[in-house]
Amino acid sequence: MRKTARYASLAATGLLALSSLTACANDAASTASSGSGSKGDGKGEKVKIMVGGLDKVIYLPAMLTQRLGYFDAEGLDVELLSEPAGVQAETALVSGQVQGAVGFYDHTLDLQVKGKSVESVVQFSHAPGEVEIVSDKAAGDVTSPKDFKGRKLGVTGLGSSTDFLTKYLAVKNGVQVNEFTPVAVGAGPTFIAALQKGAIDGGMTTDPTVATILDKKAGKILLDMRTPEGSQEALGGPYPSSSLYMQTDWVNGHKPTVQKLVNAFVKTLKWMSTHSADEIAAKMPADYSQGDKTLYAESIKSTLPMFTDDGVMPTNGPETVEKVLKAFNPNIKNAEVDLGKTFTTEFVEQAAKSAG
Repeated sequence: MRKTARYASLAATGLLALSSLTACANDAASTASSGSGSKGDGKGEKVKIMVGGLDKVIYLPAMLTQRLGYFDAEGLDVELLSEPAGVQAETALVSGQVQGAVGFYDHTLDLQVKGKSVESVVQFSHAPGEVEIVSDKAAGDVTSPKDFKGRKLGVTGLGSSTDFLTKYLAVKNGVQVNEFTPVAVGAGPTFIAALQKGAIDGGMTTDPTVATILDKKAGKILLDMRTPEGSQEALGGPYPSSSLYMQTDWVNGHKPTVQKLVNAFVKTLKWMSTHSADEIAAKMPADYSQGDKTLYAESIKSTLPMFTDDGVMPTNGPETVEKVLKAFNPNIKNAEVDLGKTFTTEFVEQAAKSAG
């Protein structure tokens, strides 16, 4: 059943500047290989999906579904493509290069303001999966976002989701956006090097970068938004992030295909909820562990709480995203977004019935 309620929301002027917001932490920009991907078995209906970083733990369900054979079981030949930035996945979707994109849900709000109708058809998560890290050197002085003033804070890229959420946390805690310096340092090795060399005092990133930083003792966790509880504390509610989103016209014209995709992803989310991080890691491509299987499994374990087990949009999730955007930029109050058109529960509801 498609949600249709209208809500006051985001001004175009506010969102246009945040076109890469849902790059979601373009967080493994240095670890995801642009253009790399995985093809299905060549049988069944062909579908291309662009992922904003296939080896990011926050997007793990995409490759895991392929590895578990669930796409094949649904009669689909899914080709997974990878770009390090979610905004590039968005571009590929809107231009028609692919039929679906795996990225942050808030892309759908951004695109609606720009006149594009895109919706999340299955929601992988109910938390951002982001972590605010502070360097060991600065840990004594930076104990909360209230201490961001005068600091250099790492983000994946200017205008990215990490940049946006960092600014939101600052403003929420009384620090204006012009009182600290966001520094684009990417993710993975480049983020870690910047932290170790003092180029940044802290920053926002995701696993496996977080696990590596902790393992190297290069920094400490300031805020952890990998869990619903962490999201509630930092953002005031569930924050739906990783999802499969598609153009609404394509969804309406290919419902049987979309249903098969959602069936496969829901099966994966269920599978994840009943298996350990070690078991999940064992199913993933060997190179995803970057030579340290134990650390990779640890990064999965830390991030698992962010995932849903049924693909359903969390209650009040869209409202939290809207509220966060409004708090950050007052101009968004001058426009409206129909949140009910940014996602649909039609396919996950059917998937649940079929499974039952």
